Amino acid sequence: MKQEKEPWRKKFYQKVNLETKLLVVDQILNGQISENRAAKKYDVPRTTIRYWIRIYSTLNQQKYGMSKDKEIKKLKERIKALEFMKDFQQDVIGDMEIITGVDLSKKSLPKTLANEIAQKRKGF
Repeated sequence: MKQEKEPWRKKFYQKVNLETKLLVVDQILNGQISENRAAKKYDVPRTTIRYWIRIYSTLNQQKYGMSKDKEIKKLKERIKALEFMKDFQQDVIGDMEIITGVDLSKKSLPKTLANEIAQKRKGF
């Protein structure tokens, strides 16, 4: 005989040990798993998982933690700034080589950067 679902009855969950709680919190904070997926995987309510995160995450993570999207956006901005600085420095080195006639890049920079500067210089 098939049992009917009884929505008025409370669902009972199994108790979870501390190691599992810490594992779940670590996976969520590192972006390996979402809260919803963890709730389904470990058969625990999402509110409980949020409580675990609040209790078991380190104080440093709570203070300075940022969402993955914000972190990715911040890193992309940093990459753009560094690429701009690199391009500017290469332009300055290229200009100095043209003015002085000395190959500064070949003497002091790695081959890949020296090649990039040489390509830029040919473009002038």
